[in-house]
Amino acid sequence: MGDPAQSIAPYRYLEMLLREKFPGNEFEVINVAFTAINSHVILPIARECAAHEADLWIIYMGNNEMVGPFGAATVFGSQAPPLPSVRLALALQRLRTGQWLMELGRKLRSQGKKSPGGGRMAMFLDNQIAPNSPLKETVYRNFQKNLHDIVSTGVNSGAKVLLNTVAVNLKDCPPFASITNSHLSSADRVQFEQLYAEAMEKAAQKEFAKASQLFERAAQVDSKSAMLQFRWGECLLAQTNFTRARERFQLACDNDALPFRADSRINATIRSEHEKVRNKELILFDSAAALAADSEAGLCGREIFYEHVHFDFDGRYRLGRAWAEQIESLLPRNTNAWVSQAFCDQLLGLSPWNRAQVLRLMLERIQMPPLSGQANNERRRDSLEARLTELRAEMNPDNAAKVRKAFLKLLEQRPEDYFLHQEFALFLELTGDPAAATAEWQRFVDLLPQDSLGYYQAGRLLVAQQRYAEAEVSLKRALAIRPSRVDGWIELGNTLAFEKKYPEALASYSMALKRNPQNRQTLLRRGKVLGQLKHHSEAIESYRAAIQLKPADGLSHYELGLELLEAGELNAAGKEFGEAARHSPDNVAVRFNYGTWLMNQKHWAEAQQEFEAVLRLEPGHVQAQEKLVTLQKQIQ
Repeated sequence: MGDPAQSIAPYRYLEMLLREKFPGNEFEVINVAFTAINSHVILPIARECAAHEADLWIIYMGNNEMVGPFGAATVFGSQAPPLPSVRLALALQRLRTGQWLMELGRKLRSQGKKSPGGGRMAMFLDNQIAPNSPLKETVYRNFQKNLHDIVSTGVNSGAKVLLNTVAVNLKDCPPFASITNSHLSSADRVQFEQLYAEAMEKAAQKEFAKASQLFERAAQVDSKSAMLQFRWGECLLAQTNFTRARERFQLACDNDALPFRADSRINATIRSEHEKVRNKELILFDSAAALAADSEAGLCGREIFYEHVHFDFDGRYRLGRAWAEQIESLLPRNTNAWVSQAFCDQLLGLSPWNRAQVLRLMLERIQMPPLSGQANNERRRDSLEARLTELRAEMNPDNAAKVRKAFLKLLEQRPEDYFLHQEFALFLELTGDPAAATAEWQRFVDLLPQDSLGYYQAGRLLVAQQRYAEAEVSLKRALAIRPSRVDGWIELGNTLAFEKKYPEALASYSMALKRNPQNRQTLLRRGKVLGQLKHHSEAIESYRAAIQLKPADGLSHYELGLELLEAGELNAAGKEFGEAARHSPDNVAVRFNYGTWLMNQKHWAEAQQEFEAVLRLEPGHVQAQEKLVTLQKQIQ
């Protein structure tokens, strides 16, 4: 799909490459993917696509087989049921009664379970699966049958089918979880842990040959330890033993107890499908090998991926370019060269501002579990922050004017490219023109009225411009199209709160919390509305729930303190103001209110410190100056 930026997905690069090389031909590339799906979901999509007479299908799938619907480690219902049961369940969900039964089943299964919060991948933390689990074998069998049916559907539709193996980050993505063999004796477990610890010590001292020997001995005790295989692979890589390093990194992926990546069995099944079908309409492209070939070690890593499977800018172009080269023989002969990545970036509107926004999204994502718990996450974060720093040097007014002009020229040439309007809207917002950004989102809506995104983004920007009535209309339209938009319910709640429609705002926040109970910002905003309605005990409860999710958030403590003051709980309020000041030492309002509370409690010296801190932060703060004058009289 191109997550986290569909507008610059590999298929978009393919489209630009084809248009530029074959200017006399018209190309339409349609992406029917979306996030978190696997072959069970893709098969009915394929069957629907068969009716639309495409010339070419590109099949790139396999990362979500274990964690997606009906996978061995899924959180979305039954784990690895037999294929007939899966297909019956999917058929039932086409009926309203079936949908109701499925929803009821999900609710019953989730009773008593607490969501870990922290993003969609964090939901899987409690669903680790052993490398040799029989559930994985069921998934492999189901995938093989689904893949065959998908390929057959494409070939029988009259389309050429470009079937891809799946590239993943092997070199720079440690396993998300590693399970030790539970059948080890106590003596073997002690031996394994001792050998592993010694190997890690030698690796830290850069004695990679000795570390590799120790890892090999440890693997003789427990070869299924994903982290051992990864660390061993790193040592072999440091010794430029690339062949053996690739083997270890692949085993680390295959044995990962949180299997978000396509493993070697998935890719082997994809390769074998071409041998089984043996139809000239089916083209096998080993994209995993092709993308790895450019690396000295023959391994995909951070030069292609942000983290485990999501392509970086370079990886997107490289995959799009590889697809273009694979299908070139199917197109009219042409001597034009393929255009460069930089040229494609310009065509797609990938300015420094747009590029930085993608990096910020990834930076936010890698700071949530399970990515945040990976061994190399700090290095990954530093790399993203360094890239953002470099981009900021390009983000100046002169460049902004040039980029704006370039966007307008592109839109003259491709006025119906809704993704280009999307990128322009983002650029306009980031460069401080929310009104123009709103207008671009309205054009996006005109081109794609069935998509909730344009209505949501326009509504969000209208809220920021205090155009609340218009925002309310736009956000309600977004939610009518896609009721599951948590961000839409939050923004609608904000709009209604600004309009002082407090009961309606509360209902919107409740809808958001129903879908994501672990959203701290929603709990905070809900607390504010409850306070306006004088429902102090409920507001206090909402703020405390937000603090439970992030105890070090100064704003949550501050808002709770204000609410406790309203409820007459002065001592409890003071405690919260103190916590707020501790966690948000640079917040003027927090420090001033804490000082006021201390002063009311006759803690003169501590109050003086807070007011002096306020004046250091804001030297012209009149009220703090007055409080200090009053304090001096009290102290004297």
